[in-house]
Amino acid sequence: MTSIETTTLGILAIILVMTLVTLATRFGGAFLMARVPLSRRVESFINAMASSVLIAIVVPMAFAGDLGAKAALLTTAVIMVATGRSLPAIGAGFVAAALVRQFL
Repeated sequence: MTSIETTTLGILAIILVMTLVTLATRFGGAFLMARVPLSRRVESFINAMASSVLIAIVVPMAFAGDLGAKAALLTTAVIMVATGRSLPAIGAGFVAAALVRQFL
């Protein structure tokens, strides 16, 4: 197993590798999807994948997160259901987490 020293140069090397991997996956995905015809089936798959990734992030936080994380999730869900707009819901979730963590 290879390890990288946690010196300034080592940390910069890690950041560079992470940047390259991120760019490769982003551009690679766009490159591949440009060659796939968008049928209803493909569109359904993409929508399902987006939802499953979101659920994979949110569910562990709902169970293992602190009170601020739970307040953020609840607030975001309530605002999203009430308004149907994601940006205000996310903003309200950030504010709820900050307030709970500041005062509790």
